[in-house]
Amino acid sequence: MTTNEQEFARARGAMPGGVNSPVRAFGSVHETPRFFVAASGPYVTDVEGREYVDLVGSWGPAILGHAHPAVVKAVQDAAAHGLGFGASTPGETELAELIADRVLRQAQQPGGTATHPVERVRLVSTGTEATMTAIRLARGATGRDLVVKFAGHYHGHSDGLLAEAGSGVATLAMPGSAGVPAPIAAQTLVIPYNDLDAVREVFAARGDDIAAIIVEAAPANMGIVPPAHGFNAEITDIAHAHGALLILDEVLTGFRVGPAGWYGIDPVPFAPDLITFGKVVGGGLPLAALGGSAALMELLAPLGPVYQAGTLSGNPLAVAAGRTTLDHLDADAYARIDAAATTIADAAASALTEAGVTHVVQRSGNLFSIQFAAEPPVDYDTVKAQEAYRYPPFFRAMLAQGVSLPPSVFEAWFVSAAHDDAAVSRIVDALPAAARAAAEARPG
Repeated sequence: MTTNEQEFARARGAMPGGVNSPVRAFGSVHETPRFFVAASGPYVTDVEGREYVDLVGSWGPAILGHAHPAVVKAVQDAAAHGLGFGASTPGETELAELIADRVLRQAQQPGGTATHPVERVRLVSTGTEATMTAIRLARGATGRDLVVKFAGHYHGHSDGLLAEAGSGVATLAMPGSAGVPAPIAAQTLVIPYNDLDAVREVFAARGDDIAAIIVEAAPANMGIVPPAHGFNAEITDIAHAHGALLILDEVLTGFRVGPAGWYGIDPVPFAPDLITFGKVVGGGLPLAALGGSAALMELLAPLGPVYQAGTLSGNPLAVAAGRTTLDHLDADAYARIDAAATTIADAAASALTEAGVTHVVQRSGNLFSIQFAAEPPVDYDTVKAQEAYRYPPFFRAMLAQGVSLPPSVFEAWFVSAAHDDAAVSRIVDALPAAARAAAEARPG
């Protein structure tokens, strides 16, 4: 048997930092990363044979639980017919139709009609590729170059979107990224989140040059920071008044917080022009998507002048995993996820209160996170002002008791439909000791 320490030492000799995605290095929690070899339902198992209750869920895709039998069978059946063809398959069309059908908002008044903002879908391989393509499409549609984003929102690692990003960039305390040319960075205008005056000001100054606003539907990459009531609707109206588009990033929230993602549950209706999806839509395999009106989406090649292509786009195995995952995300599955998330979030808050730790637990649907602050953070600055030093000992205490949390205070916690009473009880039982560890933490 090998150990996690041995695997990490070996990995560092073969890969930069020993990982293929920075947060996996466990750097911000000062712990040896766990190397997993198996997963089932709400559990993961490392190379040492130790089992953990998992609250990462592959960063969201394992919404039904790891290795869900129907998803595994769908992938196996697809693989038996070929791993990929470099050509179109019926499964791509079926998944695109399923996405378009699910993304709807019910009529607000009796007799009204439901709204379907997605008429055409383009399948890609990663969330980064989806947001990158959406921005290229917005620029092609408007003939403008500038993009507005919000500090702390993470839209993937394409050059123009790393300025003031959350998630891994915040975890690593990086201001942005080396290797991004200044002229490219200058095409992104970064403003505070939940600040409508800032949105109005940037459009007053540069409105004729702005192609789009891109926004996380309900931010989950700087911890959970819900949009203020009506914020998404207001920024959509501002963008449209200036001839710009609204790109709604639902890579994390899409099909997780509800059947139609955040778009379907935002308290105030709004009309995004493009929506990007990832994580859940691929069921754990590399797949993402963007969608919008037919008129806008058909500006993409081969019909229009905006080029995008991908050898692995719509891969039959990924399409099978995504389609089967969405097919099994029914009302009962969402009810189980929501109930488990509520129990865990409430238990975390109770344990931290009992230990005397200043904190808030913020939620957007069934996504939640702990922030060590007296008041709920509303933007990136208030997120960064929290007592983040309390999270590493909290994380390590949970890990020692067999609970795998996201290895960063800037990440959401992911619950699945497989988190049954036994799994939830293990999490709840581990929280008091973790809360005490957080209470004993000191800066530095």
